[in-house]
Amino acid sequence: MHRFSTKETKHGDKKNRFGVRYLILPVILIVFLIITNSLGKNTIDRQKDSLWQALNRDIMHCYAIEGYYPPSLAYIEEHYGLTYDHETFFVDYHPIGTNIRPDVTIIVKE
Repeated sequence: MHRFSTKETKHGDKKNRFGVRYLILPVILIVFLIITNSLGKNTIDRQKDSLWQALNRDIMHCYAIEGYYPPSLAYIEEHYGLTYDHETFFVDYHPIGTNIRPDVTIIVKE
């Protein structure tokens, strides 16, 4: 029996419970968005590392087979099959000479 409780207390408890429910949903949504954003950034970082490894492998392969470093990034794409997402990454490729390793920089486009 609820001899000492009043109707006002019961209604007040229900209002508080509904208020807490409405506050929990946005918090859960925000946490979900933060985790999703973090996973997306981690994927881009992995893709960048993979592209870096592929570029280095192709540059060294070209030097070992042909005796000189690739003259351009297009040469690597055409002769060694390098493919990457041009909309996500910008690859700055500067050949210095035929027997000096080129300067390569990979930048993630925002």
